[in-house]
Amino acid sequence: MIYFDNSATTRVNDEVLKTYNLVSQNFWGNPSSLHDFGEKSYNLLSQSRKQIADLLGVNPAEIFFTSGGTEGDNWIIKGTALAKREYGKHIIVSKIEHAAVLNSVAALEELGFEITYLPVDQEGRVSVKDLKDAIRPDTILVSVMAVNNEIGVIQPLDEIADFLQDYPKVHFHVDAVQGLGKGIHDLVFNKRVDFITFSGHKFHAPRGVGFIYSRNGKKLKPFMDGGGQEFGQRSGTENLPAIAAMAKAVRILKENESAAIVKEQEIRQFIVDHIGKFEKVEMFSKLNDHFAPHILCFAILGVKGETIVHAFEKEGIYISTTSACSSKKGVTSGTLNAMGVPQEVAKSAVRISLGDQNNLKEAQQFIAVFDKLYEQFKKLS
Repeated sequence: MIYFDNSATTRVNDEVLKTYNLVSQNFWGNPSSLHDFGEKSYNLLSQSRKQIADLLGVNPAEIFFTSGGTEGDNWIIKGTALAKREYGKHIIVSKIEHAAVLNSVAALEELGFEITYLPVDQEGRVSVKDLKDAIRPDTILVSVMAVNNEIGVIQPLDEIADFLQDYPKVHFHVDAVQGLGKGIHDLVFNKRVDFITFSGHKFHAPRGVGFIYSRNGKKLKPFMDGGGQEFGQRSGTENLPAIAAMAKAVRILKENESAAIVKEQEIRQFIVDHIGKFEKVEMFSKLNDHFAPHILCFAILGVKGETIVHAFEKEGIYISTTSACSSKKGVTSGTLNAMGVPQEVAKSAVRISLGDQNNLKEAQQFIAVFDKLYEQFKKLS
């Protein structure tokens, strides 16, 4: 099996799984309990928080654990809306955000908030000029993702941050679910960024766990009310085995980041050099500094994306249509539509998403299968 769908989810790292099992078996006390057994769990929770914070260069008090990216995006967007509604009800997002962001602001729109959707250019990048035109005195939040999950484009977060320096009361949120370990740390952790979302299963941690970065001093209404865990900001008994495992995954990710990026770039370049020569192949991900190293989106014109995915699946190679979250719904790529790609072309789009566990031998097998399938697709189209 060749797994080229790492942007959808990743296999849990063996060492990470060991940590998960060890904590499950030995630290099952509730971190909120007063007894010594609960205190041991609390100490491990604190150690995990500090490890993640140290690796990312932030304060441990700025890390809050969640169930994943969707909860993180919902919490930051809706939590900002509730915390700052007396100051305004205007929110700005890009048109190509993840559904967790777009559906969150759509829900707020039903409650009377006004949403401005920034357009993107042919590469899928927003323009700071459009942001300047959109911002208003009643704007309370700007939310722009770091790396697009469909085509891998990196947004100009530094330019946005520079502009927002003049608007210190406007929250700036970055969805970095696809951005951790991809060589853009300084871009994401810009001093003007207030909130960042992360999800563990995107970097070899278990599913159902994630975290947000929340800058000290920024107002955010709690999303989960209850027993007051996570400094009173996110109630619910902490998933300690998954949190400790995620901390291990972040450490492994950061230790191997440089080597993983080089490998992913080599594999992506190798695939592009081959399939890019074919007449009916159209590339949407570019090989420049505006794109993350692990995502490659392309189309075989005249063939539906789902047909391509299933054809590769029969050969033991797993890729996806542009977004795993919408692939089974038959939804055409919102990112490609926003980029002005014709609907018929967008229907043919598929995504390869690489990880540090992939290698060039797998890429060689991929292009061998691609050549065979391309001849079959030519007959279909």
